[in-house]
Amino acid sequence: MQKIRNIAIIAHVDHGKTTLVDKMIMQGHLFRDNEKTGELIMDNNDLERERGITILSKNVSVNYNGYKINIIDTPGHSDFGGEVERVLKMVNGVLLLVDAAEGCMPQTRFVLQKALQQNLSLVVAINKIDRPDARIKEVIDEVLYLLMDLGATDEQLDSPMVFCSGRNGTASYDWTDPASGTDLKPLFDTILKYVQPPEGEPDEPLQMLVSSVDYNDFVGRMGVGRVQNGVIKVGSPIQVCDWHNPDVHMSGRITKLFDFKANGREPIESAQAGDIVAFAGLPDISIGNTICDPSKVQPLPFVKINDPTVEMTFSVNDSPFAGKEGKYVTSRQIRDRLMRELLKDVALKVEDSATNDSFRVMGRGEMHLSILIETMRREGYEFQVSPPRVLYQEIDGVKCEPMERLVVDVPSDSVGAVIEKIGSRKGDLLEMTPVGTRMKIEFLVPARGLFGYRNEFLTDTRGEGIMASVFDSYAPFKGDLSRRSSGSLIAFETGDSVTYGLWAAQERGALFIGPGVPVYGGMVVGETPKSEDITVNVCRKKQLTNMRASGSDESLRLVPPRNMSLEQCLEFLADDELLEVTPENLRLRKRILNHEIRMKALKGNKKYQDL
Repeated sequence: MQKIRNIAIIAHVDHGKTTLVDKMIMQGHLFRDNEKTGELIMDNNDLERERGITILSKNVSVNYNGYKINIIDTPGHSDFGGEVERVLKMVNGVLLLVDAAEGCMPQTRFVLQKALQQNLSLVVAINKIDRPDARIKEVIDEVLYLLMDLGATDEQLDSPMVFCSGRNGTASYDWTDPASGTDLKPLFDTILKYVQPPEGEPDEPLQMLVSSVDYNDFVGRMGVGRVQNGVIKVGSPIQVCDWHNPDVHMSGRITKLFDFKANGREPIESAQAGDIVAFAGLPDISIGNTICDPSKVQPLPFVKINDPTVEMTFSVNDSPFAGKEGKYVTSRQIRDRLMRELLKDVALKVEDSATNDSFRVMGRGEMHLSILIETMRREGYEFQVSPPRVLYQEIDGVKCEPMERLVVDVPSDSVGAVIEKIGSRKGDLLEMTPVGTRMKIEFLVPARGLFGYRNEFLTDTRGEGIMASVFDSYAPFKGDLSRRSSGSLIAFETGDSVTYGLWAAQERGALFIGPGVPVYGGMVVGETPKSEDITVNVCRKKQLTNMRASGSDESLRLVPPRNMSLEQCLEFLADDELLEVTPENLRLRKRILNHEIRMKALKGNKKYQDL
């Protein structure tokens, strides 16, 4: 155990965690010299590679000077904070990565607070010191101020700092001379010196907390965790219990045991206290379970995951195009898939809705739920989702809503527009800090106030702004907010869109579709700057006559349609709209498709209810 170190890398999104882990793996000589590895070795999920973010935590071990260093690469986006919280139970120390230019961001505060609460050893790494806009001295001060603000102990305030370039694979003790580092040896040495070896008793009966769940086509469901006490062996009988659920009682045998390597898992026969391993043999194992020796069945405490703050309604697709593109379309199939997701995502909650064909899905944020939607879509599921809504809580008889700590980094000439927009969304200005020619501004804003704001923010800052938010607290309800100021262009009839119909419709606003696209009545085909919706006939064809007029044969010019991503679609949705999700298409639509019924509902001032 003295030769083992378990450490998690935590940071804000895009601060270079995965790149640094890649270089640590390479310098740990886990690959052959002639082996092709590529970049982002740890991000092996397609969505992770496409978006450039880590969604699921990953395990890997590196051997250095006779020591085994187990490294867990954690997500940086706040919506996947549930991943961070549970993996911290497996480690004894954290490597806090901070961008040398951006400094401490909202997620930096969130993950550092979780680490300090568990009294983990801390090593601070200022990364990207080779950036031309690096401000290393100021960032060092920001880290110290953040530690003091979070109530760090004297020992945590004295945590060592290392200065790295993850891209170059170098580290140094001297921040004034970034070029002095030639490899990551200073980082490895600091980890060995300051991170405590895992606690536990190898001679005691087996105890292991399951912090993650994985699946393999050959061995089925696998539990992942750190062996707390004793020794785990292939073939040994085990008993399962749970700290939060005393009714959990399962028994079985370990059929497979795996150690983590960079390029996969390596089968092993046994592991002792302090090791992080994966095991198979229990088909119903869940996160938070404790596996024990039958002679001593005693659960280990598991961290309480923060409650979700955002919900959406997932329902069976009932559009005119339902069932044409998806492989899994029934409510039973959708429900089974959502329940399987619960097994590995502890921050997610799913409840049956009032109707049999819809479900309430609750998560940490829009990104958290959009990743689930995109994953299901790629697996062949077809369904529809409602606009995101915040989850309110009643505290001491007062209706309260979740508040987000928002930090924006914007050009100086965009400050006024951003402050005005956030103010209209009930946000409170907390702090403004000039950083060169830019301004770093911190707000406290209702979570619902950020729905649909990202596109406006990019427009107001001409694409140069950076925004990030993390859940802060619950505060009394701040009153009604308008979701969006623009209206929708709605297709009048079912058919294929044609150039003539689109040409006439584009005068009313921006289109989302081009010619030759199948549409149905009630489908949203564009956006109008006016506040009310406008119905257009994009299927209308030009009437043929036996007369020819001057210019009638000229080609009609169409403005290229706006292609919307999944996140943009979710941000665009009004309260009376739904998003139809299929493996091939994303379609915006009205809840009430029939034009006459929809108009009567509007005139009667009816409120739309979730499906």
